[in-house]
Amino acid sequence: MEKIKGLIAAPFTPMDKDGSIKESVIKDYYSFLKANGLVGAFLNGSTGEGVSLSVEERKLTASLWTNEAKKDTDPLKLINLVGGTSYQQAIQLALHSQEVGMDAIAVMAPFYFKPNTAEQLAEFVMKIGASVPDMPVYFYHIPVLTGVDVPMIELIKALHGKMPNFAGVKYTHEDFMDFLSCLHFADGQYDMLWGRDENLLAALAIGAEGGVGSTFNYATPLYLTLIDDYKKGDIVSARQLQQQSIDMIRLLGKYGGIGTGKAFMKYVGIECGQFRLPIKPMTDSAYDEFTKDVDALNMNAFFSKIK
Repeated sequence: MEKIKGLIAAPFTPMDKDGSIKESVIKDYYSFLKANGLVGAFLNGSTGEGVSLSVEERKLTASLWTNEAKKDTDPLKLINLVGGTSYQQAIQLALHSQEVGMDAIAVMAPFYFKPNTAEQLAEFVMKIGASVPDMPVYFYHIPVLTGVDVPMIELIKALHGKMPNFAGVKYTHEDFMDFLSCLHFADGQYDMLWGRDENLLAALAIGAEGGVGSTFNYATPLYLTLIDDYKKGDIVSARQLQQQSIDMIRLLGKYGGIGTGKAFMKYVGIECGQFRLPIKPMTDSAYDEFTKDVDALNMNAFFSKIK
């Protein structure tokens, strides 16, 4: 299967004031990501609030994005996260993803009844993957949220030769030793997409060629410049840009975590509303303070633009 090279955004799900999905935003959102140089979108993940959406809402989100891709002569690669705690539900979403024309799906570890071994986790992944044998299937590794910290090299070994449509891993963790072992396994057969924006440079240094991130939504030029500097051998500049990324990402923690990402989207001109509970919404006064902090970063040239 073809590996994805470049940056993939993890889009936010636009919400109306009543908490429903604001469908009208998706058209402009798709164009915004494309115009700023992204190669794909990873839908219904953590950033997209997939675990907070109903099955029907997740299907709607998938349909809206694939509708835009079908109008595009050079479409974004679309990966839809279908996994959760129920493999039956995941299969429903996988079949729908295939029906609407997603490029790939992703599965994450069940986070209530947690698998203890790579073999148990592999069995869960294969159950879902078998429902769409012609679609690439990624595993979404994010142990900080799922609580399942099975080494990915062990999962890949458990799936290797048993699941022909297993494509690779969206790796949102800090274990570089494990990540490198996955990159080297079976002569680099599997697609390893880095998922920690704040240490993208370190991942590039050990061989990552593709990444999925939430901050790619609104700071694409920062990361594209970082990658370009790294490839040219200008490591000093690449380090400085990574530090700017870290300074930006620290504002997420200062203003309440993942929900702050939608404030960044508002800042760059794409209104995505608020996160659903239990994520606490940002108040108007907090947003005013937030914009002052963002302005103080002095990185306007590195924010994504509406074109």
